[in-house]
Amino acid sequence: MEIESFEEHERVVKEELEERMDKTHGLWDDIYRSARKSEKLKFESNERDEGELERTGQPVCIYEIYDGAGAWPLLHHGSLYRGLSLSTKARRSRSDDVDAVARLPLLNESYYQNILCEIGGMFSIAIKVDAIHKRPWIGFQSWHAAGRKVSLSFKAEKVLEEKTQEENKDVMYFWARLGMDGGVTGSNEELTFWSMCDVLNGGRCRPDHLQFLAIWAKKIGKRLGAHALLTAFEDAFRQMYDLPSHLEALPPMPEDGGHWSALHSWVMPTPSFLEFIMFSRMFVDSLDALQSNSSQVNKCLLSSTELEEKHCYCRIMEVLVNVWAYHSARRMVYIDPHTGSVEEQHPIKQRKEITWKKYFNLTVLKSMDEDLAEAADDGDHPRERWLWPLTGEVHWQGIYERERGGKIQNKNGQEEENKRETS
Repeated sequence: MEIESFEEHERVVKEELEERMDKTHGLWDDIYRSARKSEKLKFESNERDEGELERTGQPVCIYEIYDGAGAWPLLHHGSLYRGLSLSTKARRSRSDDVDAVARLPLLNESYYQNILCEIGGMFSIAIKVDAIHKRPWIGFQSWHAAGRKVSLSFKAEKVLEEKTQEENKDVMYFWARLGMDGGVTGSNEELTFWSMCDVLNGGRCRPDHLQFLAIWAKKIGKRLGAHALLTAFEDAFRQMYDLPSHLEALPPMPEDGGHWSALHSWVMPTPSFLEFIMFSRMFVDSLDALQSNSSQVNKCLLSSTELEEKHCYCRIMEVLVNVWAYHSARRMVYIDPHTGSVEEQHPIKQRKEITWKKYFNLTVLKSMDEDLAEAADDGDHPRERWLWPLTGEVHWQGIYERERGGKIQNKNGQEEENKRETS
């Protein structure tokens, strides 16, 4: 019995030791993993801190927009640039790249991420912009710019930095230009801004597009349907401002041989950027309303291929900055990305009789923005899928007053509680 008891005792002790060893081993594994994770987070935090430190004192930061790991080799390094990832999974881990999805949850839905493309990233930066961007100038550049060899050279970068340090006027610098050389096959028409918009958007930007559409449809072997009567830019602009049908709603753009911006590759003062985003959010919402009200709601009306359909609003939003900058009387300056030479385009003095200032006035845009915010705050949605509130901040006077009233009430309540405690 003693032997059996001794053996039993030995077995129990051995099992306890083994169990303790297993637990200790597991504990050390957890500690090791936690330490490794902490080191990684610390390293990435240092990377972010160093990136921010490098940009300290600089007047401008250019956010390079990308949507996949395949774009990483084309992204720039250095204090002038910061990555802006449209996908959380595709974000470079050891960098201070901005996660657009974290700032704008709408982009977590692949449908919206795909139809908005780069403008979605810009919407994300505009949300509480002071928390992420504290510089007087802001810029963007699509990762496609490097692939098309129109990204800024070192010399052009220096010119741009010097200009932003010297310049205090409202000006937009751009270096990737819209391809205007050559006409449409089968047409004697030279490409203008609006005809180029047609080329990029299935021939549906302007009202006098039917002749172009006929050529375009013949070229790709398609017949024109009823949806061809849509004039996307004009109709979206008309809906945005609630203009009657007898008024012209396509902002005139000059045929002066000058350059126009492309590939979202530009720099402007930060306040101007916020104004542009205000305009863009309302415009893309109107565009989305046209799409939602279409008889072909599941088909992009601005596309002729599957890829274009997937990125439905991307191409028209790419050229929108030109319309806004031209009609809001911003100077538009082209920087040659290779040589750094600078040339003003479409001088303001030549625009006086052309621009539609009343539609691009900041006071008007703010009033429209507040009306939309009030409707969103009241739950008065104009349609089931309302895009505007999902693209950025929603603010109007009623929200400010409610928040202020809540703060005062909390403060008074705290004072009353303090009085009771001291009495």
